[in-house]
Amino acid sequence: MQLHPFHEGGPPESGATTQRGFLRSISFELLGLFLFVAIFHLFSAIGPALDETGLLLLSLVMAVVPALLWLAVFYRIDRAEPEPKRLVLGVYLMGLLLMAALYQPLFGVVFAVESWLRAYGWSHLVGGVLVTGMASMAIVYAAVRIVVFGNPEFDERLDGIIYAVAAGLGVATVHNFVYVFQHGGVDLDVGSIRIVVNALGYGSIAGVLGYFIGQARFEKTPLFYLPAGVVLSAALLGLYFFLVEQTGSTGLRAEFWRQLLLGLLLTLLVMGAVSWLVRRADEETARVAQLAATGDRWEPKPVETASDRGE
Repeated sequence: MQLHPFHEGGPPESGATTQRGFLRSISFELLGLFLFVAIFHLFSAIGPALDETGLLLLSLVMAVVPALLWLAVFYRIDRAEPEPKRLVLGVYLMGLLLMAALYQPLFGVVFAVESWLRAYGWSHLVGGVLVTGMASMAIVYAAVRIVVFGNPEFDERLDGIIYAVAAGLGVATVHNFVYVFQHGGVDLDVGSIRIVVNALGYGSIAGVLGYFIGQARFEKTPLFYLPAGVVLSAALLGLYFFLVEQTGSTGLRAEFWRQLLLGLLLTLLVMGAVSWLVRRADEETARVAQLAATGDRWEPKPVETASDRGE
């Protein structure tokens, strides 16, 4: 087992503290995204007053804001280390550029998803997993692998989640841009909800893949481990958007708010579960490192016999 360098000679409580801060930051991030939607909902009357160009430009700004809020949260988490900030932004841009380069060839030409993806419920789920999910999570993995996987600044498991989420937000930004252009600009209330739901889905599910990446970075894992992480993340992403679409299938504005609440809940559950898994892995690594440092070895307790008791 390759030992986690963060815990070599250091107190194991530091990892738990970092992860508690991570969950607090995620909670504030979700609150910020909810307020982002609420603000655009309150000022939705501005939309009809804008011309087509003005609405398009404002919608493009909206498409970027959720990703920037997420990145600001991760800057806060790693504020003690200046270098990861640059790397987080680099992974985000790599995810964005890879998805921008591959979006039309993959989804428009090879798979032509617009012609069949939303035709039926089952096609939306299967296509969301095998096409959208697999392609998006493969891009997330590629972005992390290219930019930061071998970098010394990638020095704890939680970094795997942070970098993967950043790459996922880059992917989400492209999907949001496509959504905006396809609609020639969007309603400020409904459009802001859809943009945030996209960011929540791609960001949080990328965090699941980030857990696998972090484990592979610091543990000896089998060859199928990372591909399994991509497949699991793709399945969760497809399921996430299937559930969201089913929640808002009627197209009513009230249903879009239900989509947002569901997205917020699923994100909190996913990130909480991933953070718990990282904490457990860090605690186990710290325990093994401590045993190795002290030379302790586990020995079975001797079984007391009748002769030992003098019988």
